[in-house]
Amino acid sequence: MKNKVLFVVTIVVVFLLGLLASSIINRKSEAKYQYVPKVNIAENEPRNEVWGENFPLEYQSSLQTLDTTFRSYQGGSGMTDMLEEYPAFVILFAGYGFSKDYNQGRGHAYAVDDVHNSLRTGGPQEKDDGPMPATCWTCKSPDVPRLMNEIGVAEFYSGTFAENVSEVVNPIGCADCHDPKSMKLRITRPALVEAFDAMGEDINLATHNEMRSLVCAQCHVEYYFDKTRPGEEGVPYLTFPWKDGMTVEDMENYYDAIEFTDWTHKLSRAPMLKAQHPGYETFKTGVHADRGVSCADCHMPYKSEGGQKFTDHHIQSPLNNVSNACQVCHREDANKLIENVYERQRKSSETREKLEHLLVSAHLEAEKCWNLGATEEQMKPILTDIRHAQWRWDYSAASHGASFHAPVEIARVIGSGLAKAQEARVKLARMLAELGHNKPIDMPDLSTKAKAQEYIGLDMQKENAAKANFKENVLPKWLEEAKAREAKMDDAKTVVSTAND
Repeated sequence: MKNKVLFVVTIVVVFLLGLLASSIINRKSEAKYQYVPKVNIAENEPRNEVWGENFPLEYQSSLQTLDTTFRSYQGGSGMTDMLEEYPAFVILFAGYGFSKDYNQGRGHAYAVDDVHNSLRTGGPQEKDDGPMPATCWTCKSPDVPRLMNEIGVAEFYSGTFAENVSEVVNPIGCADCHDPKSMKLRITRPALVEAFDAMGEDINLATHNEMRSLVCAQCHVEYYFDKTRPGEEGVPYLTFPWKDGMTVEDMENYYDAIEFTDWTHKLSRAPMLKAQHPGYETFKTGVHADRGVSCADCHMPYKSEGGQKFTDHHIQSPLNNVSNACQVCHREDANKLIENVYERQRKSSETREKLEHLLVSAHLEAEKCWNLGATEEQMKPILTDIRHAQWRWDYSAASHGASFHAPVEIARVIGSGLAKAQEARVKLARMLAELGHNKPIDMPDLSTKAKAQEYIGLDMQKENAAKANFKENVLPKWLEEAKAREAKMDDAKTVVSTAND
């Protein structure tokens, strides 16, 4: 009897081992033929779906950036009207495009669509200081490196935004970060390479792990358009202000030294700086960067599907993927980890909103000073304080995830902004007294986006009508041109022999 039982057990074990061996062999076979190419990807191929023919798992995961359902304390993946949520922003950006429209961007798949929808763009519409430059497209599409390679970097920058609507149609994707032959990570935006050169560093010496952050640093950074570049005078050349360092003070000193101004505030007349999205700079001051963690480790963690391990190209908040993004290193409960993040973000928001209030008051008080006859000489030190205080506010507000990436640094930045804003308001109180105004100014009703926009003189009905006309009558024609161009690219696409299939 014992022998029979032993025999049966042996048979079962052998059968199970056979299944295991078969599974292992199948998985190895899948891995071996996973990346057998179906098409030859051209050097400047901008279309993600073409890359997806050779790399279907990565491509399919990237399509998930179309999902806008995730919500978090600071927004999530859906569209958020920041001016509706924070009407004070309208006053802070008075005289600048962000007072018309400031929407939190969605996932990478919407990069081009969100630009088309913004009131800050409009194809043939012109700003007060001329047409928007093509440089504004730089981080939105792999069509940009294609155009830079075809016509030249400075030549691309020297064009207009409208001229490139029919050329820049593919959203952020494969060609922005990968070499089509080797699939190695690569830098496709010259501004990052030039920034490293300015710091005396060679980006070509970066490790693979560093590249997993540097490909993000091509776009998630502070930048400005340098129109004084030797040999390219007048061209809005994309430049990162890192020559003297990446801290908020380093970049402020850089801008002050060259007397750069993004715009002149409509109310206070302060020479303002607009922080773009210094995510990389703030990330570098945090504990994760210090420990050697890359952007991709958290925002693009590894994933397994069908026995295949690959980098998840659903680029998103780690809070929507805690098990793969956070719990690989942190063993705490997922809800506990999320609450830890929200706690830091809430505390940062609390102090940042105090700074917002001080800045709004300072702009309005400065406007009152001008109305009472203040001179430029009297106002200059006050306007410098406002410039520096709002630069710190914007640096902390616009840098993606900064209150989590570097909560200590952001607390320091906001704290110094509070001090500068308070100093500006003390000077303003003295100035108002000298001008005969000895009581608090009358504060307008800024409780809604519409009321704030009306106060600064925006005709939003006109702005919305112009955008509607662009989308209905102009944009479709340019998109048809783009389809015709890409049809020719399809004709030139080379299919790889399938003899090995």
